[in-house]
Amino acid sequence: MKVSKTSIVSWVIVLWICKVFLFSLPYKFTLHPDTQHIFGTIGQWMKVFIGESGGRLFMNYGAYAVGSVELFTAVILLAPAIFFALKKVGILSCTPNSHLVHAVGGALASAVMAGAVFFHLFTPLGVEVIHEGKGDGGSLFYAAFSILILGALMAVINFMKYRKG
Repeated sequence: MKVSKTSIVSWVIVLWICKVFLFSLPYKFTLHPDTQHIFGTIGQWMKVFIGESGGRLFMNYGAYAVGSVELFTAVILLAPAIFFALKKVGILSCTPNSHLVHAVGGALASAVMAGAVFFHLFTPLGVEVIHEGKGDGGSLFYAAFSILILGALMAVINFMKYRKG
């Protein structure tokens, strides 16, 4: 079985995206103080544009919503490996096209991180998140930006590969 360059590139990108998404879940789902700062800062900013209740909803539930979408996206990105394993043990007889699944997963990852990049650039959050006198050196922004670009790249190359047949 010959493995395509598209598949190799996609799996490297999948590993990066899933590392970032899955390792951030404990912060989002336990409302870590850094997470509260991030979503609180954005929520305060949102109150000006969508009203008090909308901003407060984002402050209180935004981390759960974003974390849930990131978990869903990671599962989609890992689905071809899961389907492959299930087929090998005889639980599945056929599997979806991995290029189509990775195209969808890449687009989802890119869309989620487009929101993150927007909030870093256009709200008081900033590129470097500073909380309790400590900055992150822009690491959250750069991770989000890299996933925005790499997810889009993965979506395009996998969709093109899927269309080719």
